[in-house]
Amino acid sequence: MDESRPKPFWEKITLRQFLLLITLGSIAAVVLIAWSPVNNTQFKLITLAFLGVAWVGMLFLFWKKRGLVLLFSVVVTVPFFLPGRAIETAVLRRDYLERLGGFEGSTYSWGGESSVGIDCSGLMRRAYRDALLSYGIRRVNGVALRAWAEQWWFDASARALRDGYRGYTVPTKIEGKIREMDYGNLLLGDLAVTHGGAHILAYVGDDKWIQADPGISAVATLDGRTDKNVWFGIQVTIHRWCLLGDG
Repeated sequence: MDESRPKPFWEKITLRQFLLLITLGSIAAVVLIAWSPVNNTQFKLITLAFLGVAWVGMLFLFWKKRGLVLLFSVVVTVPFFLPGRAIETAVLRRDYLERLGGFEGSTYSWGGESSVGIDCSGLMRRAYRDALLSYGIRRVNGVALRAWAEQWWFDASARALRDGYRGYTVPTKIEGKIREMDYGNLLLGDLAVTHGGAHILAYVGDDKWIQADPGISAVATLDGRTDKNVWFGIQVTIHRWCLLGDG
């Protein structure tokens, strides 16, 4: 046997180095998936699998300090099981509106749910979900964190939100054409869904609505009274996120 022959890299790598590569690779995969426009069930299952691999890798890499790894895991997961506490709707609503506006100009992509590409229902779900997560972490609120986790796992189309899928939304009994309806009883963040369930918009105040518009191919905020947009002349029904209530 020729001892002078260079060994391939897999024969040189140590177990610790291998675990480090696997762990870092899993974390990188989770980040890349999070940036992907599409967030379907397969992607979610893959994300959970990579998170599991990363956690096991961290556990073995820091085996001598495994108590700290386990403690960190408990600290991260326990808030999801905390008893329910009332949500300050004004705070959650403000965060939701800010996050909706943060997607302004993002490219329209059917089935998308990120700033890389997003569709009409994806815009509403993602902004609302991000607001729930932020609120849940800041206020250590189990209700908001559980709602975030449920929203992440279960997709909801515009039609599903119109129909109150999983109790996420409630109808307001307000309907009509956006260009003609009375905005007096609308709350910021209310959702307008076309009768056929093909499209959804959110009211952001001052007669303006935000949407991921396939016609514009982007997320845009337009004046429902004066701007020329096909969706403003179509019959819609108004719905409200349950956790935003009437406040």
